Amino acid sequence: MGSASRKTFLPLDPVSFTDESKTVVDFIADYYENIEKYPVQSTVEPGYLSARLPDSAPYNPEPLEDILKDVSDCIIPGLTHWQSPNFFAYFQANASTAGFLGEMLCSGFNVEPNLLTDSLSSDPEILRNKASRSKEVVDYKDWQIALSRRFRALKLWIVIRRHGLANLMYHIRSDIAMAKRFEAFVRKDERFEMVVPRKFALVCFRLKPKAEEEDEGRELNRKLVEAINSSGRAFMSHAVAGGIYVIRCAIGTTLTQQHHVDDLWKLVQEKAHTLLINN
Repeated sequence: MGSASRKTFLPLDPVSFTDESKTVVDFIADYYENIEKYPVQSTVEPGYLSARLPDSAPYNPEPLEDILKDVSDCIIPGLTHWQSPNFFAYFQANASTAGFLGEMLCSGFNVEPNLLTDSLSSDPEILRNKASRSKEVVDYKDWQIALSRRFRALKLWIVIRRHGLANLMYHIRSDIAMAKRFEAFVRKDERFEMVVPRKFALVCFRLKPKAEEEDEGRELNRKLVEAINSSGRAFMSHAVAGGIYVIRCAIGTTLTQQHHVDDLWKLVQEKAHTLLINN
């Protein structure tokens, strides 16, 4: 049975690895091709996935196509799409083709960089000496060494080499230019104001309250952020600067272009107009 099982179960098979990896790459490429069709922020209710989970793990292997279908039908609807060009809430770790290639190599090699066995054998002794000096009791549990660091430098190395400094600088400058454009929109509309000066590609602004009371301004802008995010067309965040509730527009996603920034401003104006009428 052991021999038969070995023939039918190969966790790392170069042939199936090639075919299935291409299937997953195609799946990811299709995701990015259609990413703007998804609501930027997930609209599902908390716990929605629990009802879709089976009672136990599958006893027999399942086809990759079935697994990817579940990812598409069950997982993706629960995601907030950080790589969407309409994601303006935070500065995220951007995706790129070079980044994906680096991740593939990191996972493929699956090695521990700079692993020094000598240092591992003497870590307990170092901890014991420190405990003795500080007269503290140290538990062995505290001596366990995590051996799970990723080979991240390889990914960064590939990104820098594949894009080059010229393109990386262009990307940063392009984001800053779009932030300046959004800032100009804010300054031209008398209903809004810049709360703090723009910093690189981050714009902090707010809808002016009718009165000078900060509580009113906080509630008004909270509703504005909520209206923008619940539309599914964009995702923004908020912060408090000098005691003032502000809306954050962080421009940095790889796929964001000028027309996305223009559409965001139109959405902000649309939701602000509705709020002011209702108030």
